[in-house]
Formats: sequence, C-alpha cells, structure tokens
Amino acid sequence: MRPLTTSLTLLCALGLATGAHAFEPAGEDVSYDIGDDTFEGYFASGGDMARGTVLIVHDWNGLDDYERQRADMLAALGYDAFAVDLFGQGNRPKTTEARQEATNALYSDRERMRELTLGGLAEARDRGAATSTLVMGYCFGGTVALEIARSGQADDVVGYTSFHGGLGTPEDQSWPEDTPPLLIAHGGADTAVPMADVATLVEELEDAELTYTVEIYSGAPHAFSVFDTERYQERADKASWAAFTDFLEEIL
Repeated sequence: MRPLTTSLTLLCALGLATGAHAFEPAGEDVSYDIGDDTFEGYFASGGDMARGTVLIVHDWNGLDDYERQRADMLAALGYDAFAVDLFGQGNRPKTTEARQEATNALYSDRERMRELTLGGLAEARDRGAATSTLVMGYCFGGTVALEIARSGQADDVVGYTSFHGGLGTPEDQSWPEDTPPLLIAHGGADTAVPMADVATLVEELEDAELTYTVEIYSGAPHAFSVFDTERYQERADKASWAAFTDFLEEIL
C-alpha cells in the first residue's frame, strides 16, 4: 500500500483549515450504527422522484458543512445525497496530527474503510435513498471512492468520482473488468498528487479497458474545490462541478 505522504497531509491541512461556506442546511444529520460504533451522516432528499443517489465521502477533517452544502446542491438537482461518516460520531479532528491519525487508521485497514463506506450506503438506502448510486469524494474521500471502485463490493453503484483525491493503487489491488465509469477531477498544480500518479492511473485503467474521464485544471492546487480556503480556485471548481453534473446526467 502506498503510504500517505507528508506533502499530501500538509496540503490538505492548508486547504481545509478554514471550513466551508456558512449556510442553512436543507437536509438532516442522521445517526446510525455499524457494529458497536455510532456514526453521524447527513441526508438531503432529492424528492419523491429522485433520479438516483450520490454517496459523498468526506475529506480528512471529517464530515462538516462543506459536504453538507454539496449534498444540498445535489438534492436541489433532484438527487438523493448522503454524506457518509467514516470517523465516528463526534470525531471531527481539528489538528494535523489528529487528522493524520484518523485517515492513516483507515489507509492501513482497507477492509474497515470499505466496511464503513458501504455501511453508510446501506444506511442511505434504509432511509429511502434511490438504489442507483454514484460514489464520490474529496481528497481523502476521493481516495476512498476509488477504493470502493476497485473492490467491486458495492451493489447498484453505476459510477465513481474523485475530486483531487489520492490516485495510487495498493500493490495487492487491481481494477475489475466490470468497474463502472469513473470521473477523475485533478488540479494541474497539485503537488501532493503529482501528474505521474495521474499517468499511472490512466495506464492501469487502459490496461483494464475501463471507461473513464480525467479532467485536469490548469493552475489548480490540491483541494481546489473547497470553498473559503487559500487553495480554492473558482474556475476549476465550477468547471469540475459542471463536468460532474454532466457525468451524473449520463449515468443516473
């Protein structure tokens, strides 16, 4: 397994230090259990005729108003959206050290990472979310989305999206031939996840003969889509969101 690099963790700290836009949530926080542990996700309904579900995986600071706002944006487009919690209720790490500890615990236990993500998906469906699903995530969450894609364990998932996520494939993993389409949104100026990682991923996906799209945004640093941060780039954010919503239109 490729270790989480110091540069990636430090850039995430810069990108996510100040939080997301203040807003009034349209959805609701929901508490749920996986085994003996309690988690708190966020559900925003797309209405009675929802076109599908988007499962959102948070970054390394845990689920906060950034993911809630993205969920509300998707609900306004007619999709059910569920922001999953992978850290546990009340665990929203504030320091770089705490965030490293929370994410590294899951990087080193991929089975647990998959269990918690799929457990959140099951909770969303138990709450009435539409069955047909796309899994997406930001930074750490983008890495998780690709982990689920490689696992082939998610039923009724029709696509995956990573926004400025880690792109490395662990040595003991490969891409199943029936992996649904993927969308990768990446910053051209991302020094945490270099272009060499993008090229390697493309080679892997080509070898597996999968359907994928890689969008690269010039001058965009790591975490370019996170509102109200030093690393936010409006042009790349708007372009990647447009590409993402087009992707949703196509597959859901």
